[in-house]
Amino acid sequence: MPLDTLCLSGVIHELNTALSGAKVDKIYQPGRDEVVLALRSPTQGNVRLLLSANPSQPRAHLTQLSLENPDKPPMFCMLLRKHLSGARLLDVTQTPLERVVHFRFEALNELGDRVERKLVLEAITHKSNLLLLDGDGRILDCIRRVDSGLDPRTGQLGRILQPGMFYRLPPAQPKLDPISPDRAELERLLSEAPEESQADRWLLDTFGGLSPLICRELAYRAGGETDVRLHVLGTAGQKALLDQVELLQSIVREQAYTPTLISMEGRPRDFTFLPVGQYGAAAQVEQRPSFSQMLDDFYEQRERQDRVKQKGQDLIRAVTNARDRTRRKIANQEKELTATLDRDRLRELGDIITSNFYQMERGMARLRAVDFYDPEGKEIDIKLDPLLTPQQNAAKYYKDYNKAKTAEAMLTIQLEKGRKELDYLNSVLESISLAEGERDLLEIRQELTDTGYLRRQGKAKDRNKRLSSKPMEFRSSTGMRISVGKNNTQNDLLTCKLAGKNDIWFHTQKIHGSHVILWTDGGQPDLQSLNEAAVLAAWFSQGRDSGKVPVDYTPVRYVKKPGGARPGMVIYTTYETAQVTPDGELAKRLRVK
Repeated sequence: MPLDTLCLSGVIHELNTALSGAKVDKIYQPGRDEVVLALRSPTQGNVRLLLSANPSQPRAHLTQLSLENPDKPPMFCMLLRKHLSGARLLDVTQTPLERVVHFRFEALNELGDRVERKLVLEAITHKSNLLLLDGDGRILDCIRRVDSGLDPRTGQLGRILQPGMFYRLPPAQPKLDPISPDRAELERLLSEAPEESQADRWLLDTFGGLSPLICRELAYRAGGETDVRLHVLGTAGQKALLDQVELLQSIVREQAYTPTLISMEGRPRDFTFLPVGQYGAAAQVEQRPSFSQMLDDFYEQRERQDRVKQKGQDLIRAVTNARDRTRRKIANQEKELTATLDRDRLRELGDIITSNFYQMERGMARLRAVDFYDPEGKEIDIKLDPLLTPQQNAAKYYKDYNKAKTAEAMLTIQLEKGRKELDYLNSVLESISLAEGERDLLEIRQELTDTGYLRRQGKAKDRNKRLSSKPMEFRSSTGMRISVGKNNTQNDLLTCKLAGKNDIWFHTQKIHGSHVILWTDGGQPDLQSLNEAAVLAAWFSQGRDSGKVPVDYTPVRYVKKPGGARPGMVIYTTYETAQVTPDGELAKRLRVK
């Protein structure tokens, strides 16, 4: 869900506490819609502030995630560096009842004079934006420029967001502030509501800044159901509903927020600023120490998947098309192979024709003869070619028999190659899902170009440049180093070049996944490190959503790469198997930043 107004107010309170007086050290723009400010805070030390204007999930919070930056910073990033490098953050404020955040800075201009600059984040779903304003409120630039146009809802001219224009706030919604009304005003508003209205719908339509989740929770606390109607609540239930609204008001006024993450089936589904009970046993409700950590946990996997889909869409499409084409080819070859299994009958028919030459004449279209291969000696009809002699008809059946025999051997070889190719393409799709940035995707693109699935692009002088990204690095609880490959190129590098013979190699059994190396440095690995490396192998594989995953492990000396094998393809012997449960929290905890 996007940040609602009240949840955003909790984030802003947290940012003001952590960033008061912080100075801008560095500025990055890792994605088209997101900016990261590296700040030096008097109380928190070095921190990173993420400002995301992603239309589907805009937000602002401190982040611990590692985001890869492009080789060449975008123009908006260069503009921010010009105006905000070395600036001091004065305060963070929110437009009342709006998801609009103002970051006010004190900076130095080209003449060395102190000037005010402001970053405005409009965290409004589908209309999100990030704007840089001067001290007079004039737009210096924005991530998403907007020309004049008609608003489809109101039919009126919309705002113009262009450099040089004065900034205007988005049109306000005609709803009430949920924090300002006293008890008497709340009772009056409730008395005017239609009795057939659902309690959560009345809250949502009457007050601004409340998300559907919060409205359902207040209704659930008052009436025991999320869709309870006002007339069902009765006098006591309506009083309980107003009590919950007053409790909400006190939470916001006293800044007594409780960052809460809601997960279902092990995956983050929602978040809010107070404990919720409406889902019962169907969800796991966990509190987080801060809004920033909660938002990091919620958006980490979703953001990475969206970033991969956005930047690697052509890769996914090319590999998926190749995989589907290979599947169809394998299916057709399997049908052809099945047809060759009945080839002995062709030889038998040739024998029957040969033994009946005496009763055959040229021009016959069918031969009726006793099938001496049938235990009961029944007569059968054998189709003949009228243009061939009896001897040529017999030779044709023998030829078809030998052709089917040869086809079986060739199809068996082709099927084996096809299945290996299918395994390879599935492993590439898994690698794309593990990509953490543009460099990882470029390395996969390079691999697909080398293997012939993509055409070479760019200038001839750039074709010999080899890109390389680093495998993921982890430390076990006992301090042992663990490396995880993110793609087939890294898997080959880890297993076949970097790892020593006594280091331990891990891979999921018969499931596509990363190569994992536990570096022993000539020593004996402890059981905890072995188990944690196996868990990492299970997590970074297609079996990450399974309960138990078999993981094979063996010293690297037993792992071999066959000649001519595709990238990432190896064979191994003398191994052991561990049954482990994939654990994303363990992977996050052991990751070396």
